[in-house]
Amino acid sequence: MEKVILVVDDDKEIREGVRIYLEQENYQVLEAEDGVEALEILSHKEVHLVILDIMMPNLDGTLTTYNIRKGNNVPILMLSAKNEEVDKIMGLQIGADDYLTKPFNPMELLARVKSLLRRYMSLGNYQQEEKPFHILEVNGLILDKLEKKVFVEGREVKLTPTEFKITELLMQSPGRVFSIDEIYESVWKEPSFNSDNTVSVHIRKIREKIEAFPKEPKYLKVVWGVGYKIEK
Repeated sequence: MEKVILVVDDDKEIREGVRIYLEQENYQVLEAEDGVEALEILSHKEVHLVILDIMMPNLDGTLTTYNIRKGNNVPILMLSAKNEEVDKIMGLQIGADDYLTKPFNPMELLARVKSLLRRYMSLGNYQQEEKPFHILEVNGLILDKLEKKVFVEGREVKLTPTEFKITELLMQSPGRVFSIDEIYESVWKEPSFNSDNTVSVHIRKIREKIEAFPKEPKYLKVVWGVGYKIEK
């Protein structure tokens, strides 16, 4: 299985240099220029190691590490300048696994990467099927309950709050058929009465957003006379 490494640094030259070294070792490399972009990638991409600079705009390496550790145990290798000793220690205290001081030898970087990946993969920290508690995923359809975002094959789709709640309800039990009454009462929090049209309109709008071919849906399917389901 190809290992995926996320390189996070606001310096484009450093990112590109690290990417070249890693790709020569047959790693797949993703890039982010700050912590905000890194967290976005981690919310919908499977990553096996993060190489993370400490000093960055928008969200620095320390705060990024803190946010990653809320729901992800991916190894984190911090990059720090010599004058960032306090930040480096803080990063290690809140969850970074190792650090490397700039400028660094490419061979040392690769040695640290291989060591962290070997430990992560072999000691049971990595479970391919395990997802953070707030992430629901069904066949390329991903819903982030904390960020209130939905992605289809890596592409974000914009749902209204009601559309999001319906999608979340169905994705929590993939394969299960929910009746119109169940959907209405769960989402609108009131007794269902002549709610068929209300629910069907929202279902149609969701399909138009998440399906490549809404008339031949891959994800959100109707079971005639019964209700709707998210296909497993």
